[in-house]
Amino acid sequence: MNKKERYKGVIGWFEANRPDVETELHYKNPFQLLISVILSAQCTDKRVNMITPPLFAAYPTPEKLADATPEEVYAYIKSVSYPNNKAKHLVGMAQTLIKKFKGIVPSDVEELQQLPGVGRKTANVIASVVFNRPTMAVDTHVFRVANRIGLTNNSKTPLATEKELVKNIPEKHLSKAHHWLILHGRYICVARKPKCDMCGITKWCDFFNSIG
Repeated sequence: MNKKERYKGVIGWFEANRPDVETELHYKNPFQLLISVILSAQCTDKRVNMITPPLFAAYPTPEKLADATPEEVYAYIKSVSYPNNKAKHLVGMAQTLIKKFKGIVPSDVEELQQLPGVGRKTANVIASVVFNRPTMAVDTHVFRVANRIGLTNNSKTPLATEKELVKNIPEKHLSKAHHWLILHGRYICVARKPKCDMCGITKWCDFFNSIG
């Protein structure tokens, strides 16, 4: 099986069986999603969704968050991973959002990365989910699944994985493909022991076929 056939099979299966995928983070506007994605780094979406309602209520706008101190924000997010750093990032993000972008979340990946706490992965999530840009956010799940299935050639970095996926996945599928791979890695193709007996794409999976 060549790579083109593998991509066609995997995308075809997901398109037929997971047509309506979307982020599991709860949000009502781009600013809220930006906060949630920053908080989700090395933390579960479930945990983030538990803490964001009171956080959003306390800081509904960039202006409100920009006026807060990291210590005040910490009280709302202390149960997530690395709360001290994330509290600083959230306040800094809001201040930069006002200073550079008039309080409006930008759609450009490079501009998004100018915000504290926003790396390339987070920027790609926002660009894809909010603005439907043809970007591919590569987190640990996407990185693992893409390599394990054989969509990438054992890419060593998230950026290399991103470039190879963007090159081979049709643009119209990119925003959904991001969610397909994340959710597949979160619930089926898990890190320690993938649930191959529950997987619908074993026919095209390099790992599954290598173990017989």
